[in-house]
Amino acid sequence: MARENNKTSKTGKTIPVDSTYGHIQPQALDVEKAVLGALMIDKDAYAVVCEILYPESFYEPRNQMIYSAVRTLSLDEKPIDVLTITDQLAKDGKLDAVGGPVYISELSSRVASSANIEYHARIIAQKFLARQLISFASVIETKALDETSDIDELMQEAEGSLFELSQRNMKKDYTQIDPVIKNAVDVIQKAAANKGGLTGVPTGYNKFDDITSGLQASDLVIIAGRPAMGKTSFALSMAKNIAADYQVPMAFFSLEMSNVQLVNRLISNCCEIPGSKILNGQLQPDEWERLDKRMNSLIGAPLYVDDTPGLSVFELRTKARRLVREHGVKVIMIDYLQLMNANGMRFSSRQEEVSVISRSLKGLAKELDIPILALSQLNRGVESREGAEGKRPQLSDLRESGAIEQDADMVLFVHRPEYYRIFQDEQGRDLHGMAQIIIAKHRKGATGDVLLTFRSEFTRFENPEDSRFKPVAQTGGGEIMGSRINGTDSSSPDMGGLPEGYDPFAGGPVPF
Repeated sequence: MARENNKTSKTGKTIPVDSTYGHIQPQALDVEKAVLGALMIDKDAYAVVCEILYPESFYEPRNQMIYSAVRTLSLDEKPIDVLTITDQLAKDGKLDAVGGPVYISELSSRVASSANIEYHARIIAQKFLARQLISFASVIETKALDETSDIDELMQEAEGSLFELSQRNMKKDYTQIDPVIKNAVDVIQKAAANKGGLTGVPTGYNKFDDITSGLQASDLVIIAGRPAMGKTSFALSMAKNIAADYQVPMAFFSLEMSNVQLVNRLISNCCEIPGSKILNGQLQPDEWERLDKRMNSLIGAPLYVDDTPGLSVFELRTKARRLVREHGVKVIMIDYLQLMNANGMRFSSRQEEVSVISRSLKGLAKELDIPILALSQLNRGVESREGAEGKRPQLSDLRESGAIEQDADMVLFVHRPEYYRIFQDEQGRDLHGMAQIIIAKHRKGATGDVLLTFRSEFTRFENPEDSRFKPVAQTGGGEIMGSRINGTDSSSPDMGGLPEGYDPFAGGPVPF
């Protein structure tokens, strides 16, 4: 914190000086007195400034105490004037500290009207923000000069502190409804002009796109599931559809896998080559041919991958803004939320930190006006429940924070009933090799289940109609490429594909 000395002006007033920089600390003492005086003569004045000013916004300590008394009176729904403020300060034991009734009376006599109180309040708020920035810069400078400081940690601390500062001082004013109505009608007209009914980014999954009209701008979408359900496989399948098939620019932040591991899984997905063969390179001639032909769909795709471990939400904001600005990215995907952090900010618990991360992701989606998809873990509650319905994930299963459920516009659960030896749904459909994408929360539309084919050997999700007459080969090479963080064994006996001759919708042999 910068040290302060006092200088005396020709008028005899004491002026605070920041001795570190040789500058006077930003302050407006006369304006502070004018605002306090206006509060004492107009009973409605506090309502104008209550969202602009806080006690710490005032530079003069006794002005801080007086404003605190004003706020207390307002909360208690008591009138605000010279007498009530004097009485409240006396109750708080601070009357002598502010200069007694004489100083309070002096404040009320300084102004004749409260007409300019909002303008004056914003001046005080700006001076307060300037002082906060000076203090922030001074702390960072001191730590940067300390040779024992870790610069990478200091960078994250600086970014986190500055972000926290900006969030506290970011205010958005209200808007009259007419322009908002115009914008809403424009969106409806654009949707009507789109014959396919898609208003957002298509995912390539037909029924899912029918329900959601695509991934919508400014939405935070959570993709959750227990270990070995195929969350990352679903995310990568969707990323391949969006970036390679539809050529929509998107970014994939992988906190768990390296870029090479990520691309290997994409190659397996796209080229229909088992992941085990991608790892050991033992490809058959037809697989080499397929690799050569289908790789072209990935080469040149507008897909940007980032494997920064321990990514902070502040680093993500910086990178996301750049990706949107320089590459026109329309979708961001994060694998996964619980591996992120909010370095530079202090928390009493991990739940509180996850809440800040979740809230920040939603804020970033709104700021950039693009959908952000974040993978998330579920707690073990699913495993302890009995029966087919008991194994279905619920919103309360979201791990570490209820804020995730609250902030998300859409929550999707990846659920493979056959993992729990459930081979038929309530409609009698065969579930071997199938996965349910459960839309558990949808702020803008309907909820429901979307049934997809899961081809485990390629860690790939498909529309059932795409593989209806293409039985999944039982090669023995099928596996989910296990998650490091989950510590799961990827060789589950129930991860096979759709048995030959089965129609996933009829529950019996395919009628060739």
